[in-house]
Amino acid sequence: MPSETTSHAFLELDLRADRKGPELVRAIASLREPRTTIGGVNLVAGFRPERWREAAPEDAPADAEGFGHDLVGVEGFTMPATQHDAVLWLSGGSYDVVFDTAHAALAELDALAAVAEETACWPYHHDRDLTGFVDGSENPSLIEAAQIALIAEGSPGEAGTILLLQRWRHDAVAWGSLGVPQQEQAMGRTKSESVELDDKAPSSHVARTDQDRFGKVFRRNMPYGTVTDHGTMFVGFSAEQRRLTAMLESMAGLTDGVRDALTMYTQPLTGAYYFVPSTEAISRCTESQNAPI
Repeated sequence: MPSETTSHAFLELDLRADRKGPELVRAIASLREPRTTIGGVNLVAGFRPERWREAAPEDAPADAEGFGHDLVGVEGFTMPATQHDAVLWLSGGSYDVVFDTAHAALAELDALAAVAEETACWPYHHDRDLTGFVDGSENPSLIEAAQIALIAEGSPGEAGTILLLQRWRHDAVAWGSLGVPQQEQAMGRTKSESVELDDKAPSSHVARTDQDRFGKVFRRNMPYGTVTDHGTMFVGFSAEQRRLTAMLESMAGLTDGVRDALTMYTQPLTGAYYFVPSTEAISRCTESQNAPI
């Protein structure tokens, strides 16, 4: 990925009524291989697991599935299921090159798919989200990330990854009305140095998403939105979908009736799982579908 990716666009796509999943896979593959640099823009492509399985059943993780149903937790708290057929994540050093590349990609795909969700993102004070806290404190190093995020060699879907994508809107007024100590208790970390609290509450965000309990994930969360309407795009990668699902269930209070305190100030608007195949898997898929009968 380019060293300076300060502009991002997430484009979630739905197949048009008369088109098929394998057609979309081939078309996205023809844009250029995902996860390579294209004129300064990086492109990551993911597919609804069921759509990828239609195109490449031998290269699909058996237990991966789309976000097909709302996740309803305690007190009526709901994480909506807004699953789409594919996602393009474009990132680059400035939004003009991201815009141009995204615009050209959508023109190529227009006959097959329509944009269902579009979100533009950007970094905030290097590594903080719009709550003012550091985001991704528990992230593994880049050396360790591959072992955590990529499906192991020899398994269906090897070298691919499961992506959880959710857009969370912040209640900036309610969050801002809290003092820093209250914000830190809700988060479970100090705001200035991102040090985990020894006396964190069971409802704190850190406690509800404890990766030592659920398994490690690799996050690339990004802020999105405007001054008056903004929040966090959760971008989480894992070799196992269950790790991601277990964290969501914990946040919603399904495990023990304790809801994540941070959800009192943030609202999930979207939710989808995508399988991001390796470039080798996409090549195998397109080659087999283009082979003469």
